[in-house]
Amino acid sequence: MNIQENQIIGQLVAHDYRTASVFKKYGIDFCCQGNRTINDACTKKNIDENSVLSDLNTVVQTPAVKTADYQNWSLNVLADYIEKNHHEYVREKSNDLIPYLEKICKVHGERHPELFEIKSEFNESINELNMHMHKEEKILFPYVRTIAATQKDNSKPNLPQFGTVKNPIEMMMREHEIEGDRFRKIESLSSQYTPPADACTTYRVTFAMLKEFEQDLHLHIHLENNILFPNAIKLENELISS
Repeated sequence: MNIQENQIIGQLVAHDYRTASVFKKYGIDFCCQGNRTINDACTKKNIDENSVLSDLNTVVQTPAVKTADYQNWSLNVLADYIEKNHHEYVREKSNDLIPYLEKICKVHGERHPELFEIKSEFNESINELNMHMHKEEKILFPYVRTIAATQKDNSKPNLPQFGTVKNPIEMMMREHEIEGDRFRKIESLSSQYTPPADACTTYRVTFAMLKEFEQDLHLHIHLENNILFPNAIKLENELISS
């Protein structure tokens, strides 16, 4: 496989998740803004396109260690995986991070006032993500499972009140972009999650957890934006037109 500048970033990462590491290296968003070409992304960020393509081709030509083949999972299995792994991760880790952020703000906030903004942005993100995940779990994912079951039965799906799966998906993708922007701000405020010289252990642990949280969120959004959502739209169209 020889990667070209006109390839769509999200589709490329969906095909081979190892390429995500290259996009992370150059600060290119492959999840929330994965519908751009490599050329578009490089032009916008003023990055040397040839360097990116060289790194990408090196990665994909390296013999792969077997990893999860999300692209070929059934829709219901992928929806279950996202819910049980990434949704639960958000809920579990936020319960740890919120008090940690509160603590380091009290101890270090006077010398590092940016911590208060990081805490505010993170708390707002968790509030929004909890509402977002609730909508997915109660509205979107059940319908995705329904059309997956309909495919097995070889029957036509009954269109839901929201009309077509594209409608909630468009809303979810807009919300993904908001949270992606929010975490880019947190990353910038924290100097790419680099604790200062006077940071205590809790400070260092909190920044390490925030970095891990963002990395998990990137994979979470990638699985939805670049795999689950387009495949759900495609399947619904096939079932309706058959």
